[in-house]
Amino acid sequence: MGADDTVKIIKSVTDEYSDLECRFFEYWNEKDLIENLRPHVDDVDIWLFSGQVPYSIAKLWGGILKPMFYIPHTGASLYRTLLHIVYEQDLTMEQLSFDTFQPSELEKTFSEAQIEAKPIFLKYYQGEISADELSEYHYRLWKSGQTKAAVTCLRTAHLELQRLGVPVFRVLPTRLGVKEIIELILRTNETLHFKDAQIAVQMVEVDSFARLAKDTFSTDELHRLEIKITEKLLEYAKKVHGSLKAAGPGRYVIFTTRGLLQEITSNFTVVPELEGSSQTAHDNQTCGIGIGKTAYEAEINAGKALLHAKEYGQGTWMILLDDKTIVGPLGKQAQITYSYASEELAQLSEKTSLSGTTINKIKAILRKTQKCEISAHELARYMQIMPRSARRILMELEDKGFAQVIGEESPYPRGRPRKIYRILF
Repeated sequence: MGADDTVKIIKSVTDEYSDLECRFFEYWNEKDLIENLRPHVDDVDIWLFSGQVPYSIAKLWGGILKPMFYIPHTGASLYRTLLHIVYEQDLTMEQLSFDTFQPSELEKTFSEAQIEAKPIFLKYYQGEISADELSEYHYRLWKSGQTKAAVTCLRTAHLELQRLGVPVFRVLPTRLGVKEIIELILRTNETLHFKDAQIAVQMVEVDSFARLAKDTFSTDELHRLEIKITEKLLEYAKKVHGSLKAAGPGRYVIFTTRGLLQEITSNFTVVPELEGSSQTAHDNQTCGIGIGKTAYEAEINAGKALLHAKEYGQGTWMILLDDKTIVGPLGKQAQITYSYASEELAQLSEKTSLSGTTINKIKAILRKTQKCEISAHELARYMQIMPRSARRILMELEDKGFAQVIGEESPYPRGRPRKIYRILF
């Protein structure tokens, strides 16, 4: 997905790879990018974007769950543009305005090219930016006489500056730069196939008593229910090409592969439906999924995931990946991804009375909400705990210098104001 001129360069490189099946999509306005992407999100295995801006827009949207890459505007790409400017246009570096590049990267490129001048006008940004903002930056400098030309990495800004009459040069990726990204994509694809073949273990705990009709309890009825549950789980195990074994009263283990499980849970986001099971029955099944390089590692991770699921309550599904990342609860709006094994977490945990898992849950919630402020009520909703417990967590962080109260909100006209905390780690 990208601008027309960059897509042509990418296509000329991918044509050399017979094992790649490529589809090309062009866009002419960043505002239309998501609408162009939406119909095709499930049609490909890996996405490649022509630059940082379309990549950042797609990433911020969050609708693509497949790996994403973009073509960086490396030093080699800039060298070619600068050579064209110097030898054909006879302009000095001080007469140019640039965008996209990091200041240190631009200075390094000048130094390596033995250009003594330093870039004076540079619009550096992280993530997405509008073509209007970039073109306005270059146009203002040119109109005021501070520059004689612009150097841009964004095609839509390039076209707008041409329309405005500003002499403009477009930085395009080199074939070698594109080839390096294609090679990285191929290696990533091999890794994904390896991950698909990883062993996945589901540990399911079923509360049979919850399904018994009131005042009709009998061991025979309980036994009939367990037989029905086993039949449904056998059907489900067949669907994921797995094997089922009992692991004690009300507990079952299913062995399958990561790829099949990832597919049936829509990339670890939903709880798969068991055919013939009612929603009530579904709520009585708590599940921990473990991924591992060996069956033993996957089973250990499944047990840990089940413990995390039980913390959230009956009917919860959680996943523990082989990199110690926890995902869940599946199918819930408050689903988050967090890790409980890192040196940084251990250090933060030592400085507070909170566990590393709790701290990482908070970090994951902030990433999901894309902000660093949170109230106890919001924290409680995401962590599935009581608001008073969330308040204790935030007060502990405030006491140890990892949070500060920055304001209050009143959700109801007569309600008690809720403190808003800014998290500082």
